[in-house]
Amino acid sequence: MSDIHGSAQLGERVVIEKDVKIGKNVVIGHHSVILQGTEIGDNVTVGCHCVLGIRPAVNQRMRKSSKTDQQLVIQSGTRIGHLVSIYSGTQIGKDVFIGDHASIRENVSVAEESVIGRAAIVELNTKIGKGCTVQTQAYVTGDTTLEDHVFIGPCVSMSNDKYMGAQAYSLQGPHIKKGAKIGNNASLLPGVTVGYNTIIGAGAVVTKDTEDNIVAAGVPAKKINR
Repeated sequence: MSDIHGSAQLGERVVIEKDVKIGKNVVIGHHSVILQGTEIGDNVTVGCHCVLGIRPAVNQRMRKSSKTDQQLVIQSGTRIGHLVSIYSGTQIGKDVFIGDHASIRENVSVAEESVIGRAAIVELNTKIGKGCTVQTQAYVTGDTTLEDHVFIGPCVSMSNDKYMGAQAYSLQGPHIKKGAKIGNNASLLPGVTVGYNTIIGAGAVVTKDTEDNIVAAGVPAKKINR
């Protein structure tokens, strides 16, 4: 049995599996699917054609998640757009905004008041801090850390596999420190650290760690100002 508060508003053909918890004043749009074990807090809005609580599926070449038994938790005040997919084991904080067509994989944490933009992709085992912005069509690779108040511009791309599958490698995405800003279409290579309050210019390719409080741009990215 699921626990659905009487004030919840469910659209047409909404599917809710067992052991789902839905809080007060939740609105779920038409044709959305809430999968087993998902928890939705008070005053959450979910758009149409969303799928929440997806269990990850893999083949022999793909990495298996170590935490497949955990549920998706969406805290109060969060707003989710249309055609959004969010996997199990992920924690979405209070007052987060998730745009249409966004995809968030398993074992991700998104802290309060962050924004995940339209068609953005956040891969598994990623941590996103408070008040972050991940803009339209940005790709946040797996095993990445965004500290608080980080800005990721449109179409930014990141990677976590140094050898692109050619040999064994411990996957590690970028670590972007508090207050850093990444310009649109920039690319970040595996394991790089972007310093505190640093700005990466549009179209830059970050191949190594950057200092704090600088502006870096170019291919490869180099300090141009402080």
